[in-house]
Amino acid sequence: MDAPPDKEDCRPFIEVSGYLERIGLNSPKVLEADPERGFLLLTDLGTRLYLDELRHKPRQAGPLYRDALRALQTLQEEGRSFQTRLPPYDATLLDFELSLFHDWLCERHLGIELSAADENLWRSCCDFLVGNALQQPTVFVHRDFHSRNLLVTETENPGVLDFQDAVSGPMTYDLVSLLKDCYIGWPAKEVHAWAMSFYTAIDGSIYGDMDAAAFFRHFELMGVQRHLKAAGIFARLLHRDGKSSYLQDVPRTLEYITEAAPRYDELAFLARLVAERCLPRLRKQL
Repeated sequence: MDAPPDKEDCRPFIEVSGYLERIGLNSPKVLEADPERGFLLLTDLGTRLYLDELRHKPRQAGPLYRDALRALQTLQEEGRSFQTRLPPYDATLLDFELSLFHDWLCERHLGIELSAADENLWRSCCDFLVGNALQQPTVFVHRDFHSRNLLVTETENPGVLDFQDAVSGPMTYDLVSLLKDCYIGWPAKEVHAWAMSFYTAIDGSIYGDMDAAAFFRHFELMGVQRHLKAAGIFARLLHRDGKSSYLQDVPRTLEYITEAAPRYDELAFLARLVAERCLPRLRKQL
């Protein structure tokens, strides 16, 4: 790994890599490190991305997701002894992530101007979503646990990448990143079945007295927050970093919101904003 120190600090990668190794996940191990110059020598897990495998062999989705859900279960159960060493996924960070959608996708990319009344409604939606996240049990959160950061490996599948931004945060965050993936979609019934299989399998002491309905509500609302953040990041990648390829994934990302948000009265404004103003403008551009 070549991570120029003026652009990226590789020390969090080194630290989290050590945690994952001790947890028992299959992730790149740091063999040698020169963090002052940004060089790391890592073990090689190959190049077979989950995303490519799922696109070319969709019938393998069941076994691949079972492995990924097992890995996530291990991360949450065995990661409890390390999560206190991670930064908190707190209200400030959650709120900042929501601002990415407002500032970069709506204003910068789509030219949508919100009235003062709309801004108040947007603020209410943000408060509701942040509250949902903070009400959940906290676990070791990878923070980007999806098909572009998982590798198909011959043993100990999957290989887990891109973990340097790990935090201590909501238990449904990584689950929704995996099952409501911005890069590939699955029928709602399958997503629900996979999510509930995770709820059934994981150590009950993690979620305490949360019943299945409350768990799935947290999962859905966490997805709305996650997808607003991702849509904003994709727009920022275009306008700030000159990376246009992610724009094609924004419609799928926003469609997750139009599917879930209408079920919650608190998100009525957001559901209208995305369905009536964001998606039509976006589709005209693509």
